[in-house]
Amino acid sequence: MKRKFRILIAKPGLDGHDRGAKVVARALRDAGMEVIYTGLRQTPEMIAAAALQEDVDMIGLSILSGAHMSLVPRVVDLVRANGQDNVLIFAGGIIPEKDVEELKAGGIYEVYGPGTSTTQLVEEISKALEAKIVEN
Repeated sequence: MKRKFRILIAKPGLDGHDRGAKVVARALRDAGMEVIYTGLRQTPEMIAAAALQEDVDMIGLSILSGAHMSLVPRVVDLVRANGQDNVLIFAGGIIPEKDVEELKAGGIYEVYGPGTSTTQLVEEISKALEAKIVEN
């Protein structure tokens, strides 16, 4: 029996729009993954602490506020400082294309923008997590 992947979905910063995060959380849950949703207005420190406490395989960050270039790298740094080098992190929301490569270079697995289908998201995340297990 395969174990369920554990994914933390978080809304860092003061952004109060969580519809997309909830859609992603439901799609991942419906695909058989265990999803923990932290709710709105989480600090990077709260997200990193939750990821450690919940022993997650992946973190999804939903950002619509424009603060992605400060919040996302901070989450990555804190998660790595907790010794969770094996945790994959993805971002989604309103993130300009010009910032995507810098976020990926800083440790983000993938960035999903508006219009990404939940089918594509689930398939790519499943493949990434399966590959991570094979590596370890």
